[in-house]
Amino acid sequence: MYLVISYDIPEDKRRTKIHKVLKSYGQWMQYSVFECDLTQTQYAKLRSRLAKLINPDQDSIRFYYLCACCQGKVERIGGEMPMDTTVFFA
Repeated sequence: MYLVISYDIPEDKRRTKIHKVLKSYGQWMQYSVFECDLTQTQYAKLRSRLAKLINPDQDSIRFYYLCACCQGKVERIGGEMPMDTTVFFA
């Protein structure tokens, strides 16, 4: 599944922890936005890890699912080009 994940975490220490976890699952696109291509298992682990780190009264993490059709319609202007994660075996 392809996800766009955004977060709003007011505390620096917690925000840094959230950022590090997300960086291990996907590509950092903008300040508080990641794009992740995950299996169901990876997604479950990610949600579990994030749930343990946040303060639900102050923090917000949002998950936006993009279907294959919608993923192909993503447009961008400027910024760093997305990283190619294709693996080739010789």
